[in-house]
Amino acid sequence: MMPPPNFNRLARLYRWMELFSFGPWLMLCRCAFLNECLNSCRALALGDCDGRFTARLLRENPTLRIDTVDASSAMLRDLSRRARPHADRVRTYHADVRSLQLANPTYDLILTHFFLDCLSTEEVKTLAASLGSAVCPGCLWIVSEFAIPSDQFGMLVARPIIWALYRVFGWLTGLQVRSLPDHHLALRQAGFTLEKQRCWLKGLLISEVWSAADCSQSSSAGQSRGG
Repeated sequence: MMPPPNFNRLARLYRWMELFSFGPWLMLCRCAFLNECLNSCRALALGDCDGRFTARLLRENPTLRIDTVDASSAMLRDLSRRARPHADRVRTYHADVRSLQLANPTYDLILTHFFLDCLSTEEVKTLAASLGSAVCPGCLWIVSEFAIPSDQFGMLVARPIIWALYRVFGWLTGLQVRSLPDHHLALRQAGFTLEKQRCWLKGLLISEVWSAADCSQSSSAGQSRGG
C-alpha cells in the first residue's frame, strides 16, 4: 500500500490555492447537491480538507451528526475550528481511510469531495466495497471530482490540467497516484447507483449523487442525470 499524501504543509494555504486555481468552482461543485443531504441523520465525510463544506452542512442540517476522517492532522484541526459551533455533532478521526475500521456504522450519507482522486481504482474499489456492505439501505454517496471528458476539450484542455495537478500535488504532498480512478466502476460494483450528475467547466468538474440499493432492489437500477 502506498503511503498517504501529506497535506499538513498545505493546510493554511489550501483555500487560497483553490481560489487562485479554480475560483469558486470547487466549492460550487461540493455544494451542488447540498439539498440532498438535508434529510440525513448520520454522515461519514472522507478527506474534506479544511472543512468548509462540513461546516456549511452542519449549519444547514441542524440534526446531522458527522464522522470525518482524514490522514492530515492539520486539515482536521482546520475542520474542527470551522465546525466549532457544532462540535457536539462532529467526531474527527486521524486515519488513512484505506485501512479504516468502522465500528457498527449506521451511515445514511457518505461525502467524498475531491478525495477519490487521491486513490487508485483498486483502492476505490476496496473502499466502496467496504462502505457498501456497512451503510443503511438507500444511503446517499455525494461525490465531487475532476473528470476528463471524451471530446476535444477533454483531450486538449482537461487532460493537461489533470496531468499538471497530479505533478504539482505529487511534488508538494508526496501523492503517488498519477491518474484519475474509475470511481464509476468501483461504486457500481459495490452496489451503488448513479442517480444525478452535474458537470462544470465543460466537464472538467462533476458533482454526483449515488445511492445504495435497498435489499429488495437490484444494484443495476436505472440512473437519471440532472443539471
